[in-house]
Amino acid sequence: MQIQSVGVVGAGQMGNGIAHVLSLAGYDVLLNDISEEAIGAALDLIRSNMTRQVGRGKIAEADMEAAIARIRGTRVLSDLGATDLVIEAATERETVKQAIFEDLLPHLQPHTILTSNTSSISITRLASRTDRPEKFMGFHFMNPVPVMQLVELIRGIATDEPTYKACYAVVERLGKTAASAEDFPAFIVNRILMPMINEAVYTLYEGVGNVNSIDQAMKLGTNHPMGPLELADFIGLDTCLAIMNVLHDGLADTKYRPCPLLTKYVEAGWLGRKTQRGFYDYRGEVPVPTR
Repeated sequence: MQIQSVGVVGAGQMGNGIAHVLSLAGYDVLLNDISEEAIGAALDLIRSNMTRQVGRGKIAEADMEAAIARIRGTRVLSDLGATDLVIEAATERETVKQAIFEDLLPHLQPHTILTSNTSSISITRLASRTDRPEKFMGFHFMNPVPVMQLVELIRGIATDEPTYKACYAVVERLGKTAASAEDFPAFIVNRILMPMINEAVYTLYEGVGNVNSIDQAMKLGTNHPMGPLELADFIGLDTCLAIMNVLHDGLADTKYRPCPLLTKYVEAGWLGRKTQRGFYDYRGEVPVPTR
């Protein structure tokens, strides 16, 4: 099928980035959130990020204005029922995602494809709670969406070939690269990345190194652009913990046991950049390690 319009659920960090790239690729985008303020902030951020792209010569100003004109915000979830493709990008909690799809179902067109931007939750299980498991997929963008080239496409056990091909065509139109993953906990990227971050937290927890030495070792010793603890703060420590719990529960292997220190930071509300404190304290002019 030919996808022309896309509904995005969630105007947060991922949702606004997804709306950004979809609109630039020529799709009509309906951006939904329960908060009017979140929608307004997302639209402002999209304009700011596109203006930066114009300044760098990545896109023309006319293309920016046309793209922004293709995005509409709505607080009414049922409005997304008229779109050809829905990308859910709400918080990484399965109950929240299930509730969103349940509320959407009565309003969808028969051909509408449902997808989730989940970074770890079972696509098959999410799909089974809908009326169209064959038209359901994982559509996992990387953060920040306008910059990162990869999109993981995850088929559930029931996902049919036309649905996969339609989503693959969207990724191509965005100018990004699709990596196909099977529906196992955390898929490809986070199956590899999160245990590395968790091991870095264990290295800190056990006193092998402090925050600065661990991040410096990985940046300079393995040529990573960000250290694992800095990256964890960027992703959100609550998200890291949620993914580690999915891995631990889903694969029943002790090697995926979340580090107690990661749990402690999340319990403290020190979730990284978004709360101004995580493995670094961001409240001053320069981030300062908290351990």
